[in-house]
Amino acid sequence: QSRYRRVYMKLYEMMDLNGQTALITGAAGHIGKVISDTFLELGCAVILVDRDRLKLEEYKNKNLKKEDKIHIIGCDFEDEDFLKVIYDYVKKNCPKLDILINNAAFVGDSEIDGWTVKFEDQSIDTWRRAIEVNLTASFSLTQKLVNFLMHENNGRVINISSMYGFIGPYMKLYEGTSMGSPVAYSVSKGGLTQLTRWLSTTLGPNVRVNTISPGGIERGQSNKFKDKYIERVPLNRLGSERDLIGAVLFLGSNMSKYVTGQDIVVDGGYSVI
Repeated sequence: QSRYRRVYMKLYEMMDLNGQTALITGAAGHIGKVISDTFLELGCAVILVDRDRLKLEEYKNKNLKKEDKIHIIGCDFEDEDFLKVIYDYVKKNCPKLDILINNAAFVGDSEIDGWTVKFEDQSIDTWRRAIEVNLTASFSLTQKLVNFLMHENNGRVINISSMYGFIGPYMKLYEGTSMGSPVAYSVSKGGLTQLTRWLSTTLGPNVRVNTISPGGIERGQSNKFKDKYIERVPLNRLGSERDLIGAVLFLGSNMSKYVTGQDIVVDGGYSVI
């Protein structure tokens, strides 16, 4: 029992985030909330960033016992002033920053013109919006906050990408649905993965930079889509946000002290077929 206790305590020490601060973009979304929950449970203070400030306030109100560890910033990454808003808040309110999670994403929907349509009809405007939010904002924010992350030579950046950042879509999955896989989404996520590699070689050894690439996540899609998708997944199901907790915890803690420049794929095996 004493041996097991020593192992447990060692793991706990590596995972402990007490006294640390993480900034999470896209924090009002499904994945953002799970990441926030995980870090709060491990004692980390969180700076939650999203364009939907009301949802952030609702999240803080649901976590009143931990409200002293929750900061919220409402801003839109399509607004050119977002960098100043975030930077000024961090400089004024947070003595240090340990972790940056670039999770905000432009995912669009069938209601947006030129998005989930055939390639010839995909618009340059939605292309630019996707590149701006999914890639440029992550570059700009990391650049702006990098000096905060370097304060103890143990900064961590986690970019939330997608399996579509490194594989092409199987378009037959979307036949007969309003869903699609726009080229701008894939290209922006592929760029984010390459940004991770570039930053890891230039910010090390002070800052570790890694990517998590989720596969399809259950969001109430049509049975037609789900049945075709699951046929291609070795683990025989769509993913959930909670499936990302292990990867987030690993990369956000000292369990990954010798890991940088990597892309952890959490897709149930979809991409290996």
